[in-house]
Formats: sequence, C-alpha cells, structure tokens
Amino acid sequence: MTEQLKLYGYWRSSAAYRVRIALNLKGLDYEDVPVDLIRDGGDQLRPGYETTHPQRLIPVLQHGHRMIRQSLAIIEYIDEIWSSPPLLPIEPRDRAHTRALALLVACDIHPLNNLRVMRYLEREFDVQQPARDAWMRHWIEDGFRAFEAMLVDDLARGTFCEGDTPGLADCCLIPQIYNARRFKVDMTPYPTIRAIEAECMALPAFDAARPENQPDAPSS
Repeated sequence: MTEQLKLYGYWRSSAAYRVRIALNLKGLDYEDVPVDLIRDGGDQLRPGYETTHPQRLIPVLQHGHRMIRQSLAIIEYIDEIWSSPPLLPIEPRDRAHTRALALLVACDIHPLNNLRVMRYLEREFDVQQPARDAWMRHWIEDGFRAFEAMLVDDLARGTFCEGDTPGLADCCLIPQIYNARRFKVDMTPYPTIRAIEAECMALPAFDAARPENQPDAPSS
C-alpha cells in the first residue's frame, strides 16, 4: 500500500506550484495542507512549525513519516520513487542542461523575489511597493533573458524545455511565468518561453496546478 502523500504549501507560492505540477504529471494523489503565508503574519511563523520545516518555509512533502524539503529535492525524490513518466532526460548532458534551467529559476530568480525578501526590504530599508515591484521585475527579466538564450541554443529542445515531454525545467518555468505576469513583466522578448508556456498550460497536469485552482485560493 502506498504511503499517504501530504503537500504543505500555499496557493500562490511558486515553489509549491512546481511540486504540484510534478505530482500531477506523475498522476499522484496527495493531501493538500495549506500554510497561509500572509494571514496574521503567516502560519509558518507560528510556534511548532519549525518541526515541519526548520527554515519555516514551504513546500514540504510528507511521505509517510518522511519530511522532504526544498522544491527541487522534492521533485527529484518524486521522480526517483515514481519513475514514470520521467521528469529528467536519460542522457547525462541533457540531464545537466535540464537541471541548469531549473536551477536558474530556483536559485537565481526566485530567492531574490520571495516573500521574506520583500518583507525584509520593506521592514529594514523602508522600500516602498513600487520600488519592490521594480526589483521583482528586474530579476525576472534578467533571468528570463538567460533562460531564453539557453533554450534557443539547445539542440535537444522540443515542444518543452528539453524534448517533447514536460519535465523538471518546465515545472520550474511555469510558476515563474505566473509571477512575471503578476508583476507585469513584458513577455514579448521571450518567444520561446511563451511557446513552451502555451504547450504546458494545455495539459491538465499544469492547469490543475494553477494557483487559482487550489483549495486555499481566495474565492473570486
């Protein structure tokens, strides 16, 4: 019997969004455990949450008694436990390129734009909302320029970031595009990214993972 999966996340968290896509691509059922990052300062700051995640972050995947943290580690864990369909290519060069694309988003764009950074800029340096939004756009645009160039130069690119099936890089790219559109980034300079977005969002696994489709999303 398969041990129950629980995903601790937040509807608008791009890191949790990545994991939802991966779980959906694998066809895995999981229990959604909402962690409201906003209400009353954030559930992640409440006493006791550090036992779920010592950094007081999301997402966390609970698989039986095991707690898996960090979105890319979670996705690779899922891929190793449930090998079909694979989220990483077979060839080492292609696997490295896929990881490089995923890490560009997860390590170089997202950490500069996440909620705790925005709160720190506001609290410690009195950076107002328009300036914080400009900061957000700058780092997304800087990262997307590189991501687009890496896609264009890749002979293994197909319908998706690496080949003709969605994988790890697509799981990371789509949530970052959601953030880009939320903060009004001009997507015109990134035609390859936009083409991949269209292919991904036509798939049920990606559509079901949309932030607005999550149980903790505010009702319209």
